[in-house]
Amino acid sequence: MQGKSARGKIAQFAPKDIPDLTISAAPTARLYPRPTGFIDAPFGFDGQFARLAGGLQFFSAWEVIAVDGGRRAGQWLIPVERIDDALSGVSSEQAAALRAMMARATGQRAPLVLGERTIRLDQPQVMGILNITPDSFSGGSDHIDDPASAAAIGVEMAAAGASIIDVGGESTRPGAVTVWEEDEKARVLPVISRLAASGTAISLDSRKAAVMEAGLAAGAHMINDVSALQFDDRAMSVVLRSTAPVVLMHAPGKQHDLHSGARYSDPLIEVFDWLEDRIAAVVAAGIPLNRILADPGIGFGKGVADNLAILNGLSLFHCLGVPVLLGASRKRIVGALSNEAPVDKRLGGSVALALKGAEQGIQILRVHDVAETVQALHVWRGMRDAALSPR
Repeated sequence: MQGKSARGKIAQFAPKDIPDLTISAAPTARLYPRPTGFIDAPFGFDGQFARLAGGLQFFSAWEVIAVDGGRRAGQWLIPVERIDDALSGVSSEQAAALRAMMARATGQRAPLVLGERTIRLDQPQVMGILNITPDSFSGGSDHIDDPASAAAIGVEMAAAGASIIDVGGESTRPGAVTVWEEDEKARVLPVISRLAASGTAISLDSRKAAVMEAGLAAGAHMINDVSALQFDDRAMSVVLRSTAPVVLMHAPGKQHDLHSGARYSDPLIEVFDWLEDRIAAVVAAGIPLNRILADPGIGFGKGVADNLAILNGLSLFHCLGVPVLLGASRKRIVGALSNEAPVDKRLGGSVALALKGAEQGIQILRVHDVAETVQALHVWRGMRDAALSPR
């Protein structure tokens, strides 16, 4: 390679050695491809990038993680254009499985059709939290006996930019008492019916089949189940009979205590595997993949270190092949990282986590502070649009 020296003469440069990026994993290892090396714009980099889940983010490398016997056995940072060479050292079965995951990570996500509204998933969308419970982080708790006022809060969230309003009538925080399904219905149904009349796209946050049935009949358009359709034996059939999309969230606990029983050696990989298995079970039951969303369950049976590992590796969850929802708003992790800030002082940290999600291609951000999050995303989107405008 030649170039001009400071004196104007041609200087000789020895080409750098190209590193050997061949993946050398045992035949028993499973390989996970995490998109990384995000770039501002793809212009001028033909063949050196891939698009993340059909969205606004582009990346230049795969972090390939080998897991064998429940432990990480190796990691390789592979440029997108060199993945074929890198796979020459693994079995054909391993290569095929990895390529299938890569295809899922880059595949376009179909929009959500929620009633009269179509929610595009090629950009981050905001889901506003409206919990009608006495101990909620959200404003609905002030109007538990006033559904008209609670619904008005939901309409305000939608006007502030929330694409979906998530209505819940049962707290799932650690130590919360399970709510009788009739009480839960009494809380959420009047609010759902009023929101439906306003044309708002509505998600119902519930794990009980009877509440799901009544909520869908009242006008809810999708189900957000923190138990991933495992709490209630009838929940799967209720969703199957409907046309509603469903969010499957990871939680380590069973039945009433979703936070118990967590023991992670590699939280990112273990949560991914759990969601992958759960999605497969739901698809096997007859619910099509295009109606499923996944949520890694930040704060559910996870310590600060576990949550950070998941947040830093969020892009891996696109390999599930479904839209990803992130619910980190006002969670314990924000307080833990900000001098034990109380719940009402966690706005800045919550917005930071939402932007982290946007940077990692997350499709739906479930938040309490809608206006502030939407404003942050508008600024983020402005920067993305500027970067993606050819010069």
